[in-house]
Amino acid sequence: MMRASVAGCRMSMGALLNGLLVSVVAALLWKYSKLSEHAALLEEELHMTRQSQELSQARIDYHVALQALQEHGTRMVCTGKMHTDRICRFDYLCYCSEAEEFVFFHSNSSVMLPNLGSRRFQPALLDLSSVEDHNTQYFNFLELPAATLKFMPKPVFVPDVTLILNRFNPDNLMHVFHDDLLPAFYTMKQYSDLDDEARLVFMEGWGEGPHFDLYRLLSSKQPLLKEQLRNFGKLMCFTKSYVGLSKMTTWYQYGFVQPQGPKANMLVSGNEIRQFARALMEKMNITGVEEVEKDGASGEGEKEKEKKDAYIVVFSRSTTRLILNEEELIMALAQEFQMRVVTISLEEQTFPSIIQVISGATMLVSMHGAQLITSLFLPRGAAVVELFPFAVNPEQYTPYKTLASLPGMDLHYVSWRNTKEENTIPHPDRPWEQGGIAHLEKEEQERIRASKDVPRHLCCRNPEWLFRIYQDTLVDIPSFLEVLKEGMKSKPSLKKSKPASTVHPGRVRDAQCQTSVQTSNEAKLTVSWQIPWNLKYLKVREVKYEVWIQEQGENTYMPYILPQQNYTFSDNIKPFTTYLVWVRCIFNKNLLGPFADVLMCRT
Repeated sequence: MMRASVAGCRMSMGALLNGLLVSVVAALLWKYSKLSEHAALLEEELHMTRQSQELSQARIDYHVALQALQEHGTRMVCTGKMHTDRICRFDYLCYCSEAEEFVFFHSNSSVMLPNLGSRRFQPALLDLSSVEDHNTQYFNFLELPAATLKFMPKPVFVPDVTLILNRFNPDNLMHVFHDDLLPAFYTMKQYSDLDDEARLVFMEGWGEGPHFDLYRLLSSKQPLLKEQLRNFGKLMCFTKSYVGLSKMTTWYQYGFVQPQGPKANMLVSGNEIRQFARALMEKMNITGVEEVEKDGASGEGEKEKEKKDAYIVVFSRSTTRLILNEEELIMALAQEFQMRVVTISLEEQTFPSIIQVISGATMLVSMHGAQLITSLFLPRGAAVVELFPFAVNPEQYTPYKTLASLPGMDLHYVSWRNTKEENTIPHPDRPWEQGGIAHLEKEEQERIRASKDVPRHLCCRNPEWLFRIYQDTLVDIPSFLEVLKEGMKSKPSLKKSKPASTVHPGRVRDAQCQTSVQTSNEAKLTVSWQIPWNLKYLKVREVKYEVWIQEQGENTYMPYILPQQNYTFSDNIKPFTTYLVWVRCIFNKNLLGPFADVLMCRT
């Protein structure tokens, strides 16, 4: 019995030792596996950090960024009431290149303002470009719980502050400036952290395009294209980003809803355009010609030097919309104005060298086309002369006229139109986008050829418009010079064209009224006020005051323009009646100040 018992004990001890050995080995294996897993995670984090570093010189702690995304999710705060005027700031907005969608990760700490619910899709959260309410430019995102990150590819973080936008048409110079560069420049001015170190991200899907160097001027960092995002991983997260563009600097609408023309409510002046132009010229290392005001203070010698140095620039096109007698036009300009004439070409010269020439020109002459957007670099007092092919009405296509006419641009605009059909060469056999009409029915081709005036139309593929605008033109020199001389007669001197003051008056102060009853049906109302506070610091050519008087309960009012600070009204003033009175100041006929608080005056 004892032997059996000892043997059983030995077996129990052996099993115990085996069990312990298995446990130790299992523990070691588990620990090794955990260490390997941890090492793999660390290696992955280091790899993702390296990928983030490839995107930016800014340093990032990958683990901290990942933890912030997992715990806090995405946060969004926007400005603007409608999708057409909204710009949003995001923390940790992500982009899935596989789905080609932005992703908002929800956690208990997420913020979404405005919280629109399904209204976010009616039609979009915001416009990604400065072209208003265009259905190819809408921005939105998908939503996921932050917990789903554990099932997704590890994100690559972009540590730069980014501006995410769509370029509208990066192949066309007018669109590059009007729709992209100007809006991006002033959007970046709106937010202090969108500085020279910010990175632009273009999401429209185009390649770099011929003008990509101009986009590079906005930031010291290389812009990112949508296609490039795939190279950095399946999930990219922008630590801080702004999405959308300000539309305040745009002045033209392209005819998507109604025929093209100036925007109904322009918010930009030549002052802002010229500041933008100066900033770009500095970036291109261009020294602008000193803008000398041609006033009486200039000496005779200085005036002669200015005249000697003056020159005219003619834009030469080499492929479409040609001036067939360009040399003759150049000779006529030189002879008429006794100035040298310089030709420039986008196809043959660098953009900075072209701007260097334009920035000192007295006159810029060009066929209608995107190259005329460079007129924003002209000095004050210069003239813009735009030529139009046969059957194209200058009054219907005015992006450059509108630019030249902005207050503070101080440019003089003249247009010439070819009215002689024998002086035009159309190209019906070219591709449709260059004015070809061979693909159309014979009857439609004949109708277009017989038309003498392109009717107003919507953008963008009207075949009659394309047929006519891509014609080559033999410029009729006598009619061109006649139109130009007549147009230049109305050109104001720079001194006269600059308003004495562009400052608006403040409110009139201490406005008050006194009343008296003369008879049972006669009364007097005296209104007086003090000048606006800022007027004492200004030299203003003309100061007037506007007074509105309205009988309480009536819908109409009587307006008066007065030169003095008090006036007694008796006409149409009734006894025992309450009148509402508003007073404001006006500088130089059109600079209106705000109304002072309404006065209630009882006779």
